[in-house]
Amino acid sequence: MNLPKALPNAAISVASSLLLTGCFASGAPSAAEGKRIRVAMMQPPRSGLSPLSDDAFKLSRWSTAETLVTLDKDGDAQPALATKWRQTGERTWIFTLRQGVEFHDGTALTAQAVARSLNTATKAAPKPRILDGVDMTVKASGGRAVTVTTADADPLVPQRLSSPQLSILATKAYQGKTVNPVGAGTGAFVLKRVNGTTSATLDHNPDYWDGKAKAAGIDVTFVPDGAARAAALRSGEADIVEAVPVSQAALLDRDQISEVPMPRTNTLYLNTERGPFRDPALRAAARRAIDAKALVKGVYEGRADVARGLLGPALPWAAEGREGRTKTIKAGDPGGRSLTIGTFTDRAELPEVATVLQQQLKDAGFKVKLEVREYANIESDALAGRFDAFVLSRATVLDSGDPAAYLHSDFAGDGSFNIAQLSDETVDGAVRKAEATAAGDARRAAILKAETAILNTDAAIPMLHERVIQGDAVDVVGSAKDPRERELVTADTYVK
Repeated sequence: MNLPKALPNAAISVASSLLLTGCFASGAPSAAEGKRIRVAMMQPPRSGLSPLSDDAFKLSRWSTAETLVTLDKDGDAQPALATKWRQTGERTWIFTLRQGVEFHDGTALTAQAVARSLNTATKAAPKPRILDGVDMTVKASGGRAVTVTTADADPLVPQRLSSPQLSILATKAYQGKTVNPVGAGTGAFVLKRVNGTTSATLDHNPDYWDGKAKAAGIDVTFVPDGAARAAALRSGEADIVEAVPVSQAALLDRDQISEVPMPRTNTLYLNTERGPFRDPALRAAARRAIDAKALVKGVYEGRADVARGLLGPALPWAAEGREGRTKTIKAGDPGGRSLTIGTFTDRAELPEVATVLQQQLKDAGFKVKLEVREYANIESDALAGRFDAFVLSRATVLDSGDPAAYLHSDFAGDGSFNIAQLSDETVDGAVRKAEATAAGDARRAAILKAETAILNTDAAIPMLHERVIQGDAVDVVGSAKDPRERELVTADTYVK
């Protein structure tokens, strides 16, 4: 394996464990409301906790930043900072704001504040994924009314506004060059301090609009090493541990872990623009070479599901209506062609997946090198198409509860996360049709048509669907087990 120079895994685990001990020791209970909750998170912030980045999901999982609407288990929009909404035209929606809500700095939630937050997101470069291909303007249209207008008809405006990347923050968050969420949310916990990529501290919000939090606060430590996270739970240094690696699950007591099918697919993205996989026949050869069952049995120890498409068992309707690949390209002869596969260490299984793929592709006739780094240090190269293939664990309904946004982001020619560098008219047309279809059975059918178009290109080879393994100490009550990874600590979460 061609790994960058780094500490051995054992050294990383020891260092991370020491970091955990040092941070959590300072998180003693400080309020009568309950103990503080010690949380070990997998990925450190990549953009200073800006809500316009993937860091937004940390703000959501800590219940500090909130959106106008939330989603129920079926992906339907439900009230949050907005109590109701209605469509007044093909391109126009009006949202009515909740009364009596204050930001953490004491300023009031107003229509002007909402418009400022949302318009900042629409003008960001790059835009949040949920706004890929969406031209949206937001105006305050009364004391508690906000009007959202899109350039084209968009049946999923309420679902889009549920994305944590469209969180509503106080004016103070927008005073600098970047959006700073410290002390600027509306949620059950107030973000007080962020120590770079090391830790974060939150206190309960005594004035939360939906009732006082049961815990005094949250002490967060960012620990990329999965063994160290699991060790913290075993030793009692952490109360909640995010993303327990499969290899560590067996080392924990059964009542300390929960396992939930996730809308997350482990996929091999193939570079269709340059290198060996520009040739569709070699992409087909790579697909034929991959044995996903071996990955599930070996790397995931049976704690995953073999992929039949891009969308997994967390979306039962996908399996029921899937047509699957309809176009078969004859596999070519790799003939010793060289390729480089990239992946990252933040998800503990991925380097091992890449190693197994390396051998499978070698057996098929390719020469294969691996390049493995932390995600923060490899994302830009992956997006720039500097790898021939990239192994990625990808959430498929992370933003809107609807897979169309993921399909656009990852596979449309103008998608912001198009690691495969795919530009295909059939795919673009199918994705656009899915995005334009009203919510319901017709939209789900259109999404599956788009999935088929993507599978036919072999630009992405779905291998397996992951299950989230979350670790909770036995005295933790009410932590969220959320397949979409939007919730973790809520107002109802506490430690006995």
